[in-house]
Amino acid sequence: MTLRCRFSTLILLGVLQGAAVVLFYDWYTRISPRHSPPPEGRKVHVLLLSSWRSGSSFLGQVFSQHPSVFYLMEPAWHVWTTNHKSGAKILRMAVRDLMRSLYQCDFSVMDSYMPENYNMSTLFMFHHSRALCSPPACSLTRRSDMSNETLCQKKCDSQGLEKVEKACHTYSHVVLKETRFFELESLYPLFQDPNLDLRIVHLVRDPRAVIRSREESAKSFDVDSAIVLEQRNVPAASVQYEVMQEICRSHVRINERAILKPPPFLKGRYKMIRYEDVARNPLKEINDIYDFVGLEMTNQMEEWIYKVTHGKGKGSKKEAFQITSRNANEVSQAWRTLLQHSKVKRIQDLCKGAMSLLGYRTVDSEKEQKRLDIDLLVPREPYEFSWISAKSQRTGSS
Repeated sequence: MTLRCRFSTLILLGVLQGAAVVLFYDWYTRISPRHSPPPEGRKVHVLLLSSWRSGSSFLGQVFSQHPSVFYLMEPAWHVWTTNHKSGAKILRMAVRDLMRSLYQCDFSVMDSYMPENYNMSTLFMFHHSRALCSPPACSLTRRSDMSNETLCQKKCDSQGLEKVEKACHTYSHVVLKETRFFELESLYPLFQDPNLDLRIVHLVRDPRAVIRSREESAKSFDVDSAIVLEQRNVPAASVQYEVMQEICRSHVRINERAILKPPPFLKGRYKMIRYEDVARNPLKEINDIYDFVGLEMTNQMEEWIYKVTHGKGKGSKKEAFQITSRNANEVSQAWRTLLQHSKVKRIQDLCKGAMSLLGYRTVDSEKEQKRLDIDLLVPREPYEFSWISAKSQRTGSS
């Protein structure tokens, strides 16, 4: 009798344990965003969404140099420079409509933002796109090779954008890097468009590092800053700080909308990346990003990523807008020794909420700021930023 009771008790415990596992799995999958693997044979559309001086040029090249990607760098630059007396809120719909056309390889939309008799080289930073340095856009670089921006800028050009449009149609992935969106709601129609398979990679960076980097090339942001601030009359000494405050607010708006209460069409289509995580472990983080958008890592890409993230030093002012070989981790920590503590305190006050949400610890003194042995990056919680890989999902469903 005692033996039978013990046996029954063991069975009951096993059932309860199994039920607990099922309930935990259900809870975890609800708070852990999943992403859907891209359908076979269908074009994938990626928005690399970030802010200026946040490492987006590097991550853009991680996409651009991949042989399956057609990449454009900040096409909304054309909208903003054409309407430089407007504000970001008014221009967001025009930017959204521009992106919809470009994702479908329809470049006639550029007519509204180009001078007469424009060429491929009129596209903003066209030479940052390997696809525009390769056939059929240009014969300079084989599609399987890495492009050289300097040679491409000198040797690749053509009248109009017919070759650009033709090239766009030949790739499985169309990636647009953009720094001129401050919310997700205006993008909802793109997520709901049956002709698009849109995924967002949201790149953020410690705002203290961003402000330090912006200081090196402050004048180049004058037009953009005026648009971000809705053409308000802001004292010159406060412009950079007010822009940073709006950028921090936008990161919070975007992340909370995508993670806390996403509409059904947004679930599994958003991935947030911290620049510092990429700097510390580039291959792992970039592999995760590739998996999210359905790209395969190649040996050539692995070698290129290692080379550009394991150079020496932090880079010079001349290299502010270039992708050169640097020590990525040193670059990510440079603000701690170069930025005045008074500025650090000001940014921390302006961006306190964003820093807490995104996982950046504040410093209370100049001594603490300069102690590089103190880690200011909060480890990522699995429910906040983790993703079930497309490969794992396919394996589990087979």
